[in-house]
Amino acid sequence: MMDTLLFYINAINGGGAERVILQLAHHFADEGFRSVLVTSFVDEGKEYEVPSNVIRLSIEQEEIKQSRLKRNISRIKALRRIIKREKPVAIISFMAEPNFRALIATKGLKTKRIISVRNDPNREYSGKLGKYVGKYLLPTADGCVFQTEDAKAWFPEKLQKKSRVILNDVKEEFFNIERTQTKNVISVGRLSKQKNHALLVDAFAQIADKYPDQKLLLYGAGALEEKIRQQIEEYGLQGRVVLKGPTNDVAGVLGKAGVFVLSSDYEGMPNCLMEALAAGVPCVSTDCPCGGPRTLIKDGENGLLVPIKDKESLAMAIDRLLSDQEYAEKIGRTAKETATQFHPDRIFAQWKAYVEEVIKG
Repeated sequence: MMDTLLFYINAINGGGAERVILQLAHHFADEGFRSVLVTSFVDEGKEYEVPSNVIRLSIEQEEIKQSRLKRNISRIKALRRIIKREKPVAIISFMAEPNFRALIATKGLKTKRIISVRNDPNREYSGKLGKYVGKYLLPTADGCVFQTEDAKAWFPEKLQKKSRVILNDVKEEFFNIERTQTKNVISVGRLSKQKNHALLVDAFAQIADKYPDQKLLLYGAGALEEKIRQQIEEYGLQGRVVLKGPTNDVAGVLGKAGVFVLSSDYEGMPNCLMEALAAGVPCVSTDCPCGGPRTLIKDGENGLLVPIKDKESLAMAIDRLLSDQEYAEKIGRTAKETATQFHPDRIFAQWKAYVEEVIKG
């Protein structure tokens, strides 16, 4: 009889952590485990496709709107019922709320608990309650996967000792991209405060007149879409800065990109940046906490790092890549070479070894 692994996350309706947990469940199923993916709710029409070898369960068929306390209590009870029925050897949870619920739902059960911190803990575990969860509850887990050393260092030594730092993997297709007719500055990500697209628009506005044949293309959707649209109009950059909406073909977008930019104020391990590096696109990124871009990029060699919230530095970095094609191509080639560290085979081997180690105790 196959051992069951249960994977838990709130939703699979977009985002890097959601893609990673789906790939992880798929890889473990290929290795002979019975992979069960549990989400807190279903978001019809907006979800990533679940691999055919992964069993999908959901606590709610659609997201129930209720107080935070009631929501957590009902989801913890439902998750515990699922765990008792499925009898997994381990549960692997991603993100702050699922980590918290998984640890409480498994109390007193034999299931091993592996949590994963996917963002800056200063943001995810802020406030009195967040710090209590991060400093006292999370260390009760049997294991934890971090994405950066900076994130790991935030937590008590008790949790650090039984943890691993494992990068995200990038799908094979991104390593195989043939870049042709490359042009334009692009960014891929939610239009949210965290991603700070306003900074990127400000920076592009400073150099737009110098490069009349270049556009800034923003792929993604979010709450700040209208605000960014107004910003574009204020600069008179309609047609030069284009809101492209979400895309299901990131590989195709990167294949034609001249420069990729990540302008975030904070990140965990940014998948979109990793995919751009794997594709060999010259990249500029803010050196944001909790150290993901700094882990991926050696400034000036395989990409350019700039301080967060610094539009002048960001504009200068983009300008440098657009003005010197030879240098940009060199940056892109080196990026592709260094990206082999997060090839899917390498990353899954690390996950598999660590999960089996935790299961064996």
